[in-house]
Amino acid sequence: MSDATQSSEWKPTACNLCYANCGILVQTGGENGRHIVKVKGDKNHPVSKGYTCNKALRIDYYQNGKDRLSTPLRRNEDGTFEEIDWDTAISEVASKMKAIRDEHGGDKIFRYGGGGQGNHLGGAYFGSVSSALGMKYKTNALAQEKTGYGWIMARMFGGNVHGEIHHAQTVFIAGKNPWQSNGFQRARIAIRELSKDPNRTLIVMDPRLTETAEFADIHLPVKPGRDAWATSAMIAHILQEDLVPRDWLAEHAVGVEAVLERFKNIPVEDYANYAGLDPADVKKAAEAIANANTAAHYEDLGIQMAPHSTLGSYLNFLLMAVTGNFGRPGTMAVLSQLTGPFFGMSDIGPDDENGYETGHKKSPVTGARIVGGLVPCNTVPDEILSDHPNRYRAMWIESGNPAHSMADSHKWREALRALDLVVVIDVAMTETAREAHYVLPASSQYEKWEATFFNFEYPENVHHLRAPVLEPVGNTLSEPEIHARIFEALDVIDPASLEPLKEAAQKGLAEYSDAFTQFVSGDPNMFKYLPYVLYRTLGPSLPDGAAAASFYWGMAQRFAMTNPEGVKRAGYEGEGAQLGNALFEAIIAGRSGTVFSIEDENEGFAKVGFDDKKLRLNIAEMLDEVEALGDMTDLVELDSDFPLILAAGERRSYTANTAIRNPDWMKSNDAISMSIHPEDAAAAGLKDGGRAKVVTHAGEAEVLIAHDKRMKPGTLSLPNGLGLLYPDETGKDKLTGVSVNELTSLRFKDKYLGTPFHKFVPARLEAV
Repeated sequence: MSDATQSSEWKPTACNLCYANCGILVQTGGENGRHIVKVKGDKNHPVSKGYTCNKALRIDYYQNGKDRLSTPLRRNEDGTFEEIDWDTAISEVASKMKAIRDEHGGDKIFRYGGGGQGNHLGGAYFGSVSSALGMKYKTNALAQEKTGYGWIMARMFGGNVHGEIHHAQTVFIAGKNPWQSNGFQRARIAIRELSKDPNRTLIVMDPRLTETAEFADIHLPVKPGRDAWATSAMIAHILQEDLVPRDWLAEHAVGVEAVLERFKNIPVEDYANYAGLDPADVKKAAEAIANANTAAHYEDLGIQMAPHSTLGSYLNFLLMAVTGNFGRPGTMAVLSQLTGPFFGMSDIGPDDENGYETGHKKSPVTGARIVGGLVPCNTVPDEILSDHPNRYRAMWIESGNPAHSMADSHKWREALRALDLVVVIDVAMTETAREAHYVLPASSQYEKWEATFFNFEYPENVHHLRAPVLEPVGNTLSEPEIHARIFEALDVIDPASLEPLKEAAQKGLAEYSDAFTQFVSGDPNMFKYLPYVLYRTLGPSLPDGAAAASFYWGMAQRFAMTNPEGVKRAGYEGEGAQLGNALFEAIIAGRSGTVFSIEDENEGFAKVGFDDKKLRLNIAEMLDEVEALGDMTDLVELDSDFPLILAAGERRSYTANTAIRNPDWMKSNDAISMSIHPEDAAAAGLKDGGRAKVVTHAGEAEVLIAHDKRMKPGTLSLPNGLGLLYPDETGKDKLTGVSVNELTSLRFKDKYLGTPFHKFVPARLEAV
């Protein structure tokens, strides 16, 4: 790539390769001016403050992939695709979706996705289409990872909770390697600061001696699949030694007695030994949390996609709660989120007097538990491959690749082929797009107004709306425009009815606020179509072509109404709609991100989602699971056919999500190799850099071997984000690395939410 046309201007935007979405500055140029040629951290970003990791430097591989889509495509009967114009694509898609709705009902049209790590804004506009079609069910990748976690948060706290990792005296990290995968802001800086401060303690529970664990004061190299015993032993030690703030618990929690009763007779040393840990280390870690002034925890997929998935999340939160590490500065906090909580209470059934959930929303065919509005995504194929009258008949898929990213990938492909209609909206020709009837090309994240709806900072809450830094490629459209055109083709509302709002928008936000109130008062049904109404009325009046940002007006008004003091603490003035308008204008103008509210840390319980503002510790289903641990029986037992444990999907220096499909971005074989302890490799006769075949219950794959002393003997690890089809120099599709979901299945999954045990896949190695 030549940078002869490189611009000297540094443009603010964000990295799209992980949750953190660090603020960055980019220079553009190169061939046709379509490349991101330089990247550096944005010091003006209120959270990342100039921090970024090596991955952000290579985002041009995302922006200029050879499989970028540039025009709408329609599948022919022979399986090939032909290019069509937008009018044809919109008309045909809308007509066929309406026909399915009219014949079978809108609840038979399913939605998958709606935004990846960095592009949630466009998906917000699909709400109008969904309402127009009468859709009911949806899911996304969170539902194969986080719904157990979300279910526990909702039932214990009534809201989404996050730990103040940067300020806690003791930090407990379980099933996570932030050095490689972030998970909280400025991760490497935070880890270094923790390790250097003699008054702070870092505890890491992970089978592997990860880069993060190397900095830990206490590393708990737990035996895979036995985290629940380790954490239960920590809690039991704390309770049995009475290292708990009893007055605090009496004031702030209910269900304490049930917890005390369940843990009082747990044999701490036996549990620690069963978890493969030194009991002294387990007790030391427990006491470091119990005796700290403040403590916080962070967990991730190593817990959430392993045996005892939902139980593990409960135990981690319980560990923080029984030690009083909630609702105080430097502990765990319920968050204020501009876009609303990811996992709300609407799907959660009430608990009975014994702490058991008495009802919940279910999927229509398999009866799977719905949490946060999300159907467990790995049940979706069974919801389709059925003769049940309520089976899904059509699917919208946006910024998602379930044919690659879900367990039993082959079953997902079978299910997609069984649907009457599949419409994919994406940037690239993904494995899922190849199964679609229509493929609608979206502009990239750097060619449109975009944002991530993740904001997990506290007490300063930050949101980053990003302006485009490049012109759109080819005949692509932003998702808000695609959804608006689909909505219009569904012929739901009279466009003339929007004229008064358009006129008011041209006069200013105050006039628009008044006109909007009058508009919805006249027809409250219009709230269902709010994204479309805002986009077509307020959108054209916004500066710098920021029509897609119009949705923020509704979010800002709602947030300012429900959190006025927090907004004012962040420096905004006004009352009612005026305060919401001030916040809205700041978000649009804040090219490097905006602090939208500041919490009062002395009122940490104010956002607990129960009327009495108390934590619920007695989640009876989970306490039953704790009792069952006494059998000392693994949920997934290994045998001679599959004696090893494969962790499918590890984040490394040159792996991320699948946003980057071009394998050239990887600098070394480390990105594609399977890690194995040298002892296991020697036993199998496998040399470093050699090849082998890994076999699981679901499939097999040939892998490159990498010896790694940090691995726990008996375990294997493969990176995520690989096994993608990508054109080589001749234009022929080439596969690089292993698609780990060809090796995973639903044979082993969480009993409550169906979360697959990707981090515990029984496996064996065979010579090639």
